[in-house]
Amino acid sequence: MKPALNHRYILFATAATAIGGFLFGYDTAVINGANSYLKAHFTLSPTQEGMAGASAILGCIPGAMFAGFLSDRFGRRKLLFLCAVLYAVSGLLSAIPRTFEEFLAARFVSGLGIGASSMICPVYIAEIAPEQWRGRLGSLFQLGIVTGIFLTLFINKVIQGMGDDAWNTALGWRWMLGMEVVPALLFIILLFTVPESPRWLVNKGRDDEARVILTTIGGVEHAQRELAGIKAAMSQEEGRFAELFSRAYFRPLMIAVVLMACSQFCGINAIIYYSTKIFESAGALKNAAFTSSVWIGLVNLVFTFVAIALVDKAGRKPLLLIGTAVQTVALGMVGWMFHSGGSGAALLACIIAFIAAFAMAMGPISWIICSEIFPNKIRGRAMSVATFTIWTCCYLVAQTFPMLNDNPAIGPARTFWIYGLVSLISFLFTAGVVVETKGRSLEEIEAGWRRR
Repeated sequence: MKPALNHRYILFATAATAIGGFLFGYDTAVINGANSYLKAHFTLSPTQEGMAGASAILGCIPGAMFAGFLSDRFGRRKLLFLCAVLYAVSGLLSAIPRTFEEFLAARFVSGLGIGASSMICPVYIAEIAPEQWRGRLGSLFQLGIVTGIFLTLFINKVIQGMGDDAWNTALGWRWMLGMEVVPALLFIILLFTVPESPRWLVNKGRDDEARVILTTIGGVEHAQRELAGIKAAMSQEEGRFAELFSRAYFRPLMIAVVLMACSQFCGINAIIYYSTKIFESAGALKNAAFTSSVWIGLVNLVFTFVAIALVDKAGRKPLLLIGTAVQTVALGMVGWMFHSGGSGAALLACIIAFIAAFAMAMGPISWIICSEIFPNKIRGRAMSVATFTIWTCCYLVAQTFPMLNDNPAIGPARTFWIYGLVSLISFLFTAGVVVETKGRSLEEIEAGWRRR
């Protein structure tokens, strides 16, 4: 008999945590509208323009690397507080730099918050959510990201329309970056009301505190069953980081690393960071390019709801197969549009098709699977490896896209064909290697790896 779950309690805790995803999305997309004005304000070269887009990602890498260790030692909730503070500080500092070097330093601080929250938010949600809801609740993190991206692109357009190019070059980009402080402060306030992860509490021997939280989630019987399952899994774990690289966990580690790498090398953040530049290079006027970027953000948001609706019904693997197949075709068409000189509505339609496919599959499901497939005791550190991978790959994409796009020997057509090839590889990898985790508890998934 399924427990009578406290829906309001679960939804509030996961939704509050998903604000970390919102800030992740805001910080990721805000550079999209600001980069052309930054380029003019600081007189940036193409390489420096890539540095401006990638500077936050340089902070993401150490943020992701150390977040797992810190969350395993001090708790998921405390690390969420740290992320919120980093977002607030970086939003303020990014709005007031006097030099390009000061701007890069402020964005590095924001990257620390992004990297840490990208690791800890999915882990926290996976550890507090009942298995029958875990896919949908895990998708809330991605929903937070795409909501942040959409609202940021919309806010960027509103701010851009408040003045002419001279005003935006002097002040507009500062307002775009500084607005992040508002949701960061809200995140800090809400975190005072969310509980610690019960699985982390059990791992630290704080069973009574875990029992109270699990009882609030689903009642006494639910708490007893969950505690028994967590302890049974703990009894078979050494909990050392080296165990992650053992033969038993080679396959989940490979799944996590490949999915995270492909989710970036398919070019999603080349579009999120540089969609305005992409449309301008196809001949669109600046105002039209901003409007097209808002449409991309809206589609990204809408199709994330498709993932939320289907991930616990259709399963993770079928959605990944459909999404990566559509990505491959759409990116091939984008490359063809640039190769043949196409632009306007046709180009926007192809990019939107790619965004829709990514939003319903690779975007949320990569995070969900990575938060599910590792043992309880090393989940934080394992997710650090996964997020280190995604941010290293994201940095490479953000840094190289302006150089590839502006290089006459490569150009946008071949760049998007490369991204399409990566999407094809991710389709084949999903078909042959990725396992289904729908409807299984974290402890059941872990036991499955040991049996293998």
